[in-house]
Amino acid sequence: MLRIRGRTAAVTSSAPRRPARRRSLLVASVLVAATTISGVTTASSASPQSADGQFPRNESLITSGTQWGPPSSWNPLQGGGQAMGVRGLLYETLFLFNPWTLELEPWLAESGSWTAEDTYELKLRAGLTWQDGEPLTAADVAFTLELGHEEAVKFTNVWTYLESVEAVDDTTVVFTFSDPRAGEWDNFLTSNQIVPQHLWADIPLDELGTYANSDNPIGSGAYRYHSTTETRMVWERNDDWWGIEALGLEMKPRYIIDLVNPSNEVALGLISRGDVDMSNNFLPGIQQLVNGDFGITTFYPEEPYMLSANTAMLIPNTNTPPLDDAAFRRALAGSIDTELIASNVYGGIVRPANPTGLLPSWDRFVDADVVAANGFSFDPEAAAAELEAAGYVDTDGDGFVETPEGEAISLSLITPAGWTDWNQAAQVIADSAAQAGIRVESETPSSQEVDERRNSGDFDLVMNNWNDLQNTPWTYYDYLFRLPVQDTQSNANFARYTNDEAWELTQLLGRTAVTDPAIQEPLSRLQEIALTEMPAIPMWYNGLWSQVSNEHWTNWPTGDGAPFPTTWSNFWEKGAIYWLTQVEPVS
Repeated sequence: MLRIRGRTAAVTSSAPRRPARRRSLLVASVLVAATTISGVTTASSASPQSADGQFPRNESLITSGTQWGPPSSWNPLQGGGQAMGVRGLLYETLFLFNPWTLELEPWLAESGSWTAEDTYELKLRAGLTWQDGEPLTAADVAFTLELGHEEAVKFTNVWTYLESVEAVDDTTVVFTFSDPRAGEWDNFLTSNQIVPQHLWADIPLDELGTYANSDNPIGSGAYRYHSTTETRMVWERNDDWWGIEALGLEMKPRYIIDLVNPSNEVALGLISRGDVDMSNNFLPGIQQLVNGDFGITTFYPEEPYMLSANTAMLIPNTNTPPLDDAAFRRALAGSIDTELIASNVYGGIVRPANPTGLLPSWDRFVDADVVAANGFSFDPEAAAAELEAAGYVDTDGDGFVETPEGEAISLSLITPAGWTDWNQAAQVIADSAAQAGIRVESETPSSQEVDERRNSGDFDLVMNNWNDLQNTPWTYYDYLFRLPVQDTQSNANFARYTNDEAWELTQLLGRTAVTDPAIQEPLSRLQEIALTEMPAIPMWYNGLWSQVSNEHWTNWPTGDGAPFPTTWSNFWEKGAIYWLTQVEPVS
């Protein structure tokens, strides 16, 4: 799952925007407080080797911003929670998706095409191998797809439209579809990793959702599992990687050391003094970091500094009263001051989302008439009136509404501890919702607990990001409306919302190319359903947080067309892997 990281210093709905000088002082104070957490000597004046002598600094690229707890899973079939690099560095997809050209690029696959209306034939590259020397063949691809029959596997929904998969020979796989979905299938090919049959065949199928893969983390990728501790995940370059010859690619860092991130205060200090090379955390005071004497650069040298990555969503549990009432959910949407979140929490480097949640790159699909008739904006008085019309009134005079039956309402909004931008945004949500008479309490359990509670449905409100950088808007509506609802929802429909019409229209999108004019009719209807039923509340557009230090490594990707500079797990297959071939150690 894609996550956006925190920010320091508390912000409330009444707090003024912090002046630049305060931010500069914040950087200075954090530099003093930050500590080395990796077990690697990373200070710029340190020896070129780590304290344990394993990792030469000029061969070791140190990153942070993905892991908020000790690495515990190397299973790419799970919807999220894997150690950084499991999906992309260790296990690989058949194709990559290029977010600049919006095209698929061959990776493990050499080619793929529809040979009939219901048949797709895929050709693997010759000479592919797993990291233990065993050949990677069409049988591995077919085996991986068959695992999707299990509910716990993240791509189990593929079998709602795929009829069979057959390994014809070592390099040919034929897929036969009961319901051909070209757009949806392209998304599958770029989003799911292939696993080795000879190592996974003996794993009990009912354990796939919980299997940690700690004994056999062997993939086909450019990096091998090296070691892990409570505070870091270490990958070592695979010098026998098939892509060196087949793709002509050379990964520059010998080691990638990804740090578990205990807080943004530490993350800010580490990147500021060059102890971390790439930080994918949200850090405050970007202007001061870039313009100060820290040797820090970002993807763009000026605002907005970062690429747009996804839409931050507030997810209500639609199985929990009063969040099972669409009128209450709509009133909640109108009570959230997203402008204040954008200006105060993020300092203006994000902006409020369109009510549909679609990123600006898909503006052509937004039905302005539907938004005008059904959209929402921050208006606590209108939200209060909508609550009253639905029977939610303040009967005891405490300033907060009760249910139509007179029961008190107190909603818990959970965000991960240490994700300080989300923690602060949650407080803004609570404060602004109170203006409409809705009581929201902010809670900050661990990141792992938030994931578990979100996936199991044990929450009232939770924040989550939807990754918009895909090949079709089908992915967004699949995220909102996917059915059936399972006991564990690992990557879609966390609201557990059921709407058969919306799901049928979503599947129609999966069958429709984005270039087909017929796509607009179902898109407009889906926008209407989403805005009237509000199974999730779009709040703001996140940036692809990425700050890099030029102390030990240089030649970082910058500007339109460059590889995305990130370690976030679902971006390696969007071409982020290429930046590892581009960076160079500083002499």
